[in-house]
Amino acid sequence: MASIVKIGKRWRALVRRKGFPSYCKTFGNKADAEAWARQIENDIDRGQTPRAAAVVGRVLTVGALIDEYRRLRDGSRPVLDTSNEHYELKRLARELGALDATRLAPDDLVGYARSRAEDGAGPYTVNMEMSKLGTAMRYAAMALKVRVPDVVAEARPLLSHLGLIGGGGKRERRPTEDELHHLLARLEKDFGPLYADAARFAVATAMRRGEIVALQHADVDRIKKLVLVRDRKDPRAKKGNDQWIPLLGDALAIIDRQPRTDGEGRIFPVHPQTLSKYFKAACDALGIADLHFHDLRHEGTSRLFEDGFAVQEVALVTGHKSWAHLKRYTNLRPESLHRRAAGAADE
Repeated sequence: MASIVKIGKRWRALVRRKGFPSYCKTFGNKADAEAWARQIENDIDRGQTPRAAAVVGRVLTVGALIDEYRRLRDGSRPVLDTSNEHYELKRLARELGALDATRLAPDDLVGYARSRAEDGAGPYTVNMEMSKLGTAMRYAAMALKVRVPDVVAEARPLLSHLGLIGGGGKRERRPTEDELHHLLARLEKDFGPLYADAARFAVATAMRRGEIVALQHADVDRIKKLVLVRDRKDPRAKKGNDQWIPLLGDALAIIDRQPRTDGEGRIFPVHPQTLSKYFKAACDALGIADLHFHDLRHEGTSRLFEDGFAVQEVALVTGHKSWAHLKRYTNLRPESLHRRAAGAADE
């Protein structure tokens, strides 16, 4: 089936069929794009070569540059299938990959950014995706010895003026106790106990979803109540940045009740995207707005401070190297101070 997507003020028609080249063309209105796509599909169905079609393979596409960038990265630091970069590149290739890289215009990026905003992506997220697109196109073009316009740089002032890109503000959304209670129940009811336990574990350990699904049963020290997080995210060097993390609260109990399967060493053998997908589905079913799986990391971090742990102790759990980064995940509730005060009075 053809893909008809609005890019800026124009409409892009893309026809993909297994065993055939990809055909792509842009139009001033949606009706013309749909009519062209039907013509291409009818020609293919009749076994004819499509007439007046723009074959993607004959131009340098954005998708080709992204593929080349992945090849370059795999030669030094592979783009892991569970990384944010992987999903950024995958999304960019899906939405912009069929476009001619040498003719890409700011309007194309405005259309992409508006589409992402409609999907719920904030200005900071879109800004990061634009940065990744610019990096991928720049380095891939250098490797291929071709010239492409720095369209991301050209588009930035307009994207910023329209409020489609921006800096990362401090997110303060935490689930209420009632929301979390109902969310866990809904996850277990609709998708099974594994997904509910993954969410519980995220709160107990303040781990990222990618870290949670990568944990191995073999990396749990039940005597010391620790688990080894391998290649933990770090701005300087992720590879080899292994950290032992204390399993506080019911974290170890959650691990111990996960079933084991032959040939599978992971504690939570699911895809990170599936965690987010099911979490959002549960939120939507319950009418809970503006809550993401990653907010459970904020929740877990904030609870540690509310329980009285010092900055350096919380950092042992979250993996942050500085208070400047850690405080972005700290959203204390004022009422939590009463609990601390009561505890001090009892000492």
